[in-house]
Amino acid sequence: MRMKFAEGLLVLAAAALMPGAAVAQVTAKFAVTLPEKSHQGQGVARFVQLVEQKSQGRIRIKPFYSGALGNDVQVTSALQGGTIEFVVPQTTTLTGMVKEMEILDFPFLFANEQEVDAILDGPIGKRLLDKLPEKGLVGLAYWENGFFNATNSKRPIARVEDFQGLKFRAIQAKISQETIRALGANPVPLAVPELYTALETRTVDGQGTPTAVIAALKLGEVQKYLSITKHAYGAFVPLVSKKFWDKLSDADRKILVDSAVEARSYQRQVARDQARSAQAALAAAGMQVNEVAPAEVVRMREKVKPVWDEFSKEVGPGLFNEVSSELAKLRKR
Repeated sequence: MRMKFAEGLLVLAAAALMPGAAVAQVTAKFAVTLPEKSHQGQGVARFVQLVEQKSQGRIRIKPFYSGALGNDVQVTSALQGGTIEFVVPQTTTLTGMVKEMEILDFPFLFANEQEVDAILDGPIGKRLLDKLPEKGLVGLAYWENGFFNATNSKRPIARVEDFQGLKFRAIQAKISQETIRALGANPVPLAVPELYTALETRTVDGQGTPTAVIAALKLGEVQKYLSITKHAYGAFVPLVSKKFWDKLSDADRKILVDSAVEARSYQRQVARDQARSAQAALAAAGMQVNEVAPAEVVRMREKVKPVWDEFSKEVGPGLFNEVSSELAKLRKR
C-alpha cells in the first residue's frame, strides 16, 4: 500500500511537469464594449490567445463582450478600482483624466491611417500613455476604432448644412459634443450599449462611428443614410488595472505589452478590412451611402476650426503645435 501511494505521488508529479499541464497562476477579466466579431472583439481575442501562448498557460484572461460588464466609463472606473483587470476603451473615455489625450479627438485632424499610425506609435503617442499610471491605469498600445462616418434617419449629409438641426449622438466627452454643435447638429451624449434603442425610437436622429462599428451594432436596421464624412478618428487603448499590474513580475508585464503590440497589427488590419467590407454590405442591405466631396470636407473642417482653437488651449499649445508639425512633415513626403 505504501509503495502504491508513493508511486501515485510520482505519477502526479510527473504529470504536472508534462507539456500542456501548466496550471494558470493568474486569471483576469477583460471587459469589451463591442461584440466578439467586431474589430475590437477580434483584437481582444488575439491578445488573449497571445498572452496564454507566451505565458505557457500561466496567464488566462476571460473576455466579456458586448458591454456585458458595463459601458466604457463604468468599466474604466472598475479598472481603477481593481475589480476588472483589462478594458479597451476609446481614448475619448480617458480625456477626463488625461487632458492631453483629447488631441486625438480633434475633428478632421488626420487625413489617413498612415498619419494616425505615425503619431500614435511614435514619441507623442508614448508620452500620452506614460501619463496613465498616475491615474491607476497602464496603457499597452494603440488599436484602431477607425474614421467616423455619419448615419441618420432624415437625409444624406453631403454638405455641412445637412447637419443642421439633427439630434446627433455624442460620445460622453465635451469635444465630441462641441464638434457636433459646431457642425450645426444638437449633441445627445449616449454610451454605445444605449445607441441602437435610441436610434430605433428616434430619441436621436443620427450618430457618428466607424463603418465597421455601424455594421457590428446593426445600426443599418434603424438608420437609412450613411455619409462618408471621416469627421473624426477613434483609437482604442488596451488598458490594465495598475493594481493588477503592480502584482505582476517584470516578465509577465513584458508578455502583456508584447502581446498587445503584436495584436495591434492584426487588429488594425481587421478594422481596415471591416471598414471596406462593411460599407459595401450596408449599401447592399439597403442603406443609402454617399461620399462627401473633398471641397465639402474642407468646408466642414473650416466649420469646426473654433473647436481646434478652444481645445488646443486645453491640451496645451505645445502639444497641438507638435502634432501639427509632425503631420505637416508627413504630408510633404
